[in-house]
Order: sequence, then C-alpha cells, then structure tokens
Amino acid sequence: MSNVLNVSPSPHVRSKLSTGQVMYDVVLALIPATVVGVYHFGLHAALVILTSIVSAVLSEFVFDYIAKKENTIKDGSAVVTGLLLALCLPGGVPLYIPFIGAVFAIIIVKSFFGGLGKNVMNPALAARCFLLISFGTTMTSYAVNGISGATPLSDTSVSVVKMALGLTNGVIGCSTFALFIGGLYLWVVGGITIEIPAATILSFVAFMGIFGGKGFSLNYLMGQLFAGGIIMAAFFMATDPVSSPVTSKGQILYGIIVGVLAGLFRILGSSADSVSYAVIMSNLFTPMIDEFIIPKPYAFRSGAQVDKTVNVKKDEKSSIIPVPVIVLGAIAIIAGLLLSSVYETTKETIEQQNIAKNMESYKAVMPDAASFENDETMTAAVDALNGEVYGTDFGNVLINSVVAGKDSSGNTVGYVVSVSSKDGFDGQITLSAGIALDGTLNGISFTELNETAGMGMRADEDEFKGQFKGRTASKFTLNKAGGSTAEDEINSISGASITSGAVVNAVNAALDFIAANAQ
Repeated sequence: MSNVLNVSPSPHVRSKLSTGQVMYDVVLALIPATVVGVYHFGLHAALVILTSIVSAVLSEFVFDYIAKKENTIKDGSAVVTGLLLALCLPGGVPLYIPFIGAVFAIIIVKSFFGGLGKNVMNPALAARCFLLISFGTTMTSYAVNGISGATPLSDTSVSVVKMALGLTNGVIGCSTFALFIGGLYLWVVGGITIEIPAATILSFVAFMGIFGGKGFSLNYLMGQLFAGGIIMAAFFMATDPVSSPVTSKGQILYGIIVGVLAGLFRILGSSADSVSYAVIMSNLFTPMIDEFIIPKPYAFRSGAQVDKTVNVKKDEKSSIIPVPVIVLGAIAIIAGLLLSSVYETTKETIEQQNIAKNMESYKAVMPDAASFENDETMTAAVDALNGEVYGTDFGNVLINSVVAGKDSSGNTVGYVVSVSSKDGFDGQITLSAGIALDGTLNGISFTELNETAGMGMRADEDEFKGQFKGRTASKFTLNKAGGSTAEDEINSISGASITSGAVVNAVNAALDFIAANAQ
C-alpha cells in the first residue's frame, strides 16, 4: 500500500459549519441593513436588490449548465454575492446596473477562476469597482443637497446619528449601525474572526486622526467611520475567507493595509468612498502575506522519525513579521499615493468641466442672464432643508441648489433651481428649472435622466419638456389622457406616466420653493 498522501485541490476547509450554513449566516447578518435600506430608499431599492440576487443566481446556474459542472446554486454563495453587490449600489440606479454587476461578479470574477473558494478577489467588490469604472456617473449620482456621494465624508455638519442609522443618501446598505449589528452576529456565530474588522477599523481611525487634518476630533472621526462603506468593508468584504489571509497575524497585517489604504484614498483620492479599491488591492497581496506569515513546519510530529541530517531549528517566521511583508505594505502605500495623485493633477480640469456643464444647463433655462451667482437667502433656505425630502405634496423630491441669474447690470432676473425626484421609473431624475421673478417658468433642462429608451427618455424631447416653457402657474397638473391646452396642465408621455409625474412633481417643488423664499 502506498504511503503517499493525495491532497485534493483547494479550497481546504476545517470547520463544523458547512458552506450553506456560513452563507445563511451572512444573509441573516445583512438583513438589518437591507431592511433599513429598503425603508429609506423605497421600492426601487428593493427592485435593485431583487435584480442583483436573481441575476447572480441565474448567472451561476447558466454557467454551470454550459460548462457541464455540478450545480452550485444551492450553496447560497451566489445569493450572498448578489445581496452584497446590491447593498453597495445607490438606491436609485437603473436596474441594468445590478444585472451587469451580478453577471460580472459571478461569471468573470468567480466562475472563470474556478468557482467558490478559488477567486482571488471578493466577487461583489470587484463587480462594484467594475461598475464604478464603467458607469461612474450613474454609480455616484446620489443627487442630494450637500450630502451626496463623498460629501458627508468632508462635511462635519451632517448629523452623525443620521449617518449611523443610514438615513442620509448613498448606497442602499449605508446604515452603519445595522451593519455593525450584523457584523457582530457573524462574529458570534463563528462566520468571521475579529482580527480583520478590528485591524481595519482601528488603523483607519488612526490614519484619519493623524493625517485627516482635524486631529482626533470625535465628531470628525465618527463621521468618517459612519460613512464611505468602511464598516461594510471591515465586516463583510475584507473578511471574505477566500481572498483574505488564513493566520491571525496575517489577518491583522491585512486589516492594517486595508485601513491605511482606505484612509489614504479617503483623503487624497478622487472619491472619498473608495474603500472598495483598498480591499481589492489588499486581496491581491493575500497570497504573499500567507507565504511569509504561515509557519513552515520541519516534519515535526510526536513519535515520528526525523531525518538526522536535517538541521532542525526554530521557525523564526512564526514569531516576527518578515522584511518582505513590510516591503509589501510599503509598496501598497506607494501605489496608493501614485493612484491618488492622478486626481490632484486632474482636479482643476474636472472642476472646470463641471462648471461649464452647469453653466450650459443654467443658460438653457435662463437665457436672459449674463452671469449666475449664489444667493445668500436661497442658499440658507436650501441648507435649512438638511437634505430632506421637500414638502409633502411632491413625492420624493429634493432641492439640490439655487443660483440667481444676473443681467449685465448685476440685477437679478430670476433663479435656477436644481431639483431631483427619486420617483422616476428607472432611477433618479435631476433637472434645472429656470423661474423668472414674476413666477414664469422659462423652461427645464435635464442633468440626470436614465429612464427607459423610447419611453421615459422621451421626457428630454421638446414635445414634452417644451410644455413647461413660458408657462405661468403656481402648480402644474399631469394630464394622462393628453390633448390638454390648459395653462396649468402638462400632457403625459404615452406609456411613461411615472416618468412624467416625477418631472411634474420636481417642477412643482421648484416653483413652490422659489415662491416661498424669493424676496
């Protein structure tokens, strides 16, 4: 009989928990954040989550079928990937976004690398990075007054409590409190170890305190910790057992790298919500960390025969962090600095492009204005809204900003209101409305419109948006039947009444806001 030990390919798991049980625990841990996200962002967020999960499961089923592999959808990993991806997406993204992301996560990142246990990166996080690169505007357009995207991360006036509860705008899974509760549950049941979350959070807080420019201000650090996805990454992304180190020391080092890179990207990167890139970069270093951290046995076994010619000595690698790993950490930091410097070199150009884009939108709806300036009264009124939904009669509408149009003599000729509605059929709709001093609506111009082609997208055609031009009404009514010529009625787009209604509500909110605040 052969004494050769045959070892099957990885992954090798030594745990009383089955894969299905682990995935079940992860889903349970994510339920609080999911419930809060759906409650805050509404039905469309639920559709985003459902689309992502179903797309992930179907992608795995189809790939297994075509590749003639054993069906693996029962292990629940595809459900977890779909749910994690969905929670990393804004609540108002078009439904094709979670579909594309889920297919990429399962087919490209997971299945092409051999399936569960063999992927080198977290599939959900890799898919999110892919979507950020491919659909940057859609993925980062939260359209919230002063509290959108990365803004909460640099604005300490934002309520820390609201950020912790997930009641500000951002991704669906932005409730830090719910994620923390889920993460603790996952730790208690043995789904994760505490080394990675603890090392990630502590190193991130320390880095932000030292280099963030505001010292160790409690409010500042809590604001940084409760936004930008660091808690989600620490408990649910960086702890992926496949793409993270296996030893306790390796996990601590790995967590420190994640936390430092997340802080580095937060301060110097083009997007403060860049923890995804920090985790992905750290994933790629996991094999090297394991290589130098895992103790190397010298055939020690109780009662076993050992070759006398072997010079047995203590494995020093088990007690210290070797120089190559320190070098690895330095490389990661240097790479992060180089990537972050790209933003610094393009920042001015990006800002100029944004200003030009806004000016184009302003001129389209306020052609009589020679220049546009901030108005103190209007700005104060917008700030007082604190990013909340405006009024009770306009649906989920947000007032983003207001600028005053000035003629060549410096006299105010009207106001341009940037307003968003989260009630669009396929996502958020943002438009600029030009309102003259006498209340006449000069017209509207869309700055964000991701509705269905041939239907909701027709809102950007003159046949629909031209109806608002030159109208004087305190409030418009949507006429779904069409054919109306009344001054205060807007004919709906055929087959796109939801989009039409969202636009009308947004315009009505802008009119109401100016009427209430114009001096």
